[in-house]
Amino acid sequence: MPTDTDHYESSVRERRAETVAEFKSHKAGPLQRVQHALHVTPALVPLIVLLVSIIVFGLLLGSRFFSPFALTLILQQVQIVGIVAAAQSLVILTAGIDLSVGAIMVLSSVVMGQFTFRYGIPAPVAVACGLAVGTACGFVNGWLVSVMRLPPFIVTLGSWQIFLATNYLYSANETIRAQEIEAAAPILQLFGAKFQIGGAVFTVGVVFMIALIVVLGWTLRQTAWGRHVYAVGDDAEAAQLSGVNVKRTLISVYMLSGLICAFAGWALIGRIGSVSPTSGYDANIESITAVVIGGISLFGGRGSIMGSLFGALIVGVFSLGLRLLGADAQWTYFFIGVLIIAAVAVDQWIRKVSA
Repeated sequence: MPTDTDHYESSVRERRAETVAEFKSHKAGPLQRVQHALHVTPALVPLIVLLVSIIVFGLLLGSRFFSPFALTLILQQVQIVGIVAAAQSLVILTAGIDLSVGAIMVLSSVVMGQFTFRYGIPAPVAVACGLAVGTACGFVNGWLVSVMRLPPFIVTLGSWQIFLATNYLYSANETIRAQEIEAAAPILQLFGAKFQIGGAVFTVGVVFMIALIVVLGWTLRQTAWGRHVYAVGDDAEAAQLSGVNVKRTLISVYMLSGLICAFAGWALIGRIGSVSPTSGYDANIESITAVVIGGISLFGGRGSIMGSLFGALIVGVFSLGLRLLGADAQWTYFFIGVLIIAAVAVDQWIRKVSA
């Protein structure tokens, strides 16, 4: 039977536990709460930066910048980078990196064009072949990373050169002109089709980019596959021990990334009007820039794919805003460089929450 002493000691322990809990709850200051909020919502920082930059340039430039036409022009300018950044985000979430995204994009677009005009294949079939080529390139990267256990940086650095060289050799550095495409295979320029809502001008490519981000965001948050992607990026060994098929997850991520890059290649034709083997060569760097500024951790396992869209839009806002101000183009690179370093520093600070 419990005695009065037992009851007294029990009540003392309960009061001490409550006091400790209360002390801990008050210990977290405003800075720690901000740090925790950013850890839970990693896309919050790039969203704030995007809104602030739009407001600042809007105040400096007035209606020249802050108008439906100018703002949707930014969307048109970043649509290719936004689509490729979505592919890059998937890979970086698994703690990898893909330097070959730009080469896959261009190679896929060249296949679509060459199959149509060199071999006389119907344009819809040629487009499907280009999408298949992009997916196959992603499979090669994924197989080398997951099965052969080679570092993603080395694998994609090598495949970048291979895919780029294949693109130049296969196309013979030949550009298919916009007039030919418009006359014989207008479906290749589908993503460049424009429509107007009020004063805002949109393209099919912009709609596809936004829809892609929304679908991928939902998939990563709501499906088992999405949770596996984050688990692999956070700790591949722990994910394997908990029953996640790490190899299959990685291969599927790289294949999906390749498919998305192939769609970006299709959108590239619509954007520039022609099929050019020399276009989009810097998409790999631009996509990584958008992902990093968008708050996705280069260490994997943390970030929101919506952030990559915000990152691409931030770059677009700075590019257009500084151009309208008449500033030297080098200032754009300067500020983007500052944002990249700041984004990584913020990521390191936020990661202390989970340390």
